[in-house]
Amino acid sequence: MTGRVRAASAALATIWMGALLTATRAAEAPCAPPRLSDTALYAAGHPGLVDPANRAFSPQYPLWSDGAAKARWVYLPPGTAIDTTDAGDWQFPVGTRFWKEFTFNGRKIETRFLWRATADRWIFATYVWNEEQSDAVLAPDEGVRGIVEVGAGRRHDVPGSSDCRACHGSKRPGPLGFNALQLSTDRDPHAIHGEPLAPGMIDLGTLVRERKLAPVRPELLSNPPRIHASTPLTRSVLGYFAANCGTCHNRSGETTFTGPSLKHSDLSDGEATTAGLLAYATAWQVPGQPEGTSRMLNAATPDASAMLARMRSRRPSSQMPPLGTVLRDDTAIDAVTKWLATDLAKR
Repeated sequence: MTGRVRAASAALATIWMGALLTATRAAEAPCAPPRLSDTALYAAGHPGLVDPANRAFSPQYPLWSDGAAKARWVYLPPGTAIDTTDAGDWQFPVGTRFWKEFTFNGRKIETRFLWRATADRWIFATYVWNEEQSDAVLAPDEGVRGIVEVGAGRRHDVPGSSDCRACHGSKRPGPLGFNALQLSTDRDPHAIHGEPLAPGMIDLGTLVRERKLAPVRPELLSNPPRIHASTPLTRSVLGYFAANCGTCHNRSGETTFTGPSLKHSDLSDGEATTAGLLAYATAWQVPGQPEGTSRMLNAATPDASAMLARMRSRRPSSQMPPLGTVLRDDTAIDAVTKWLATDLAKR
């Protein structure tokens, strides 16, 4: 064998070994289990009984999801803590798991699963419940369209993994409703679609007492996060925006947005945020309004508010939020309309 042939053979062997190593690593990489019962949500040997290690919680400003009733749980591995070095961008330890169960008309339809499987990989999955309501199976990557009727001529879609990533992001993926504002002990009694805390649910107080935050941040208890606003309605509306709009409408998200940030950690000063929304001219034009006159919020002419117009729409090209709903949130629309006509009209 000549030196040239030996070199070529060695190169091919190196390529082959590299491909084999890559394939082996891919085969060994963690992936979503085939059934919900395999995700460690339930206690071993007790189908349907949530393992006590998985703690129930309820964000004070729930995300609108076509009127679904929801249950949520989180698992933080023993001996670990959430990195709160950046108070507005918590980083979760490897092994963290979240579940969110959706119920329509008294039946469980889907459960979404979020798992930090490795230091650089979050796994997103959705499980579709069987007819017997005994377990749920992994949905295909493309999701399941029109799985259940939620309104006249409207059917709810189970999201695929790409849909999950579109909302949770790729820069710093993670949960959307588990943060200092959402878990604050200073809970908004007027929150739109607010859910009372059930016995045993965890909040910021629980995380601080159990030393699940690092740094511990005792100020989260002495001065709990809240949206400081001049009226209860302003506080509740801005909280709704934080949950339903803040994922994209901020300066550090997946999309380019130059308007006032609605991210949960940027909303302590509700008056400043409101002033910014009133002043912000939108590129998206409200139908029927003169070119260049659309504002995010318009107290003088509420129907000219881009935010309100897009909340009312359920056309894919204009609705907000752009994913996850097929029904308008009329409760929120009514609250924003009232807010514009009362609190903001006085400005």
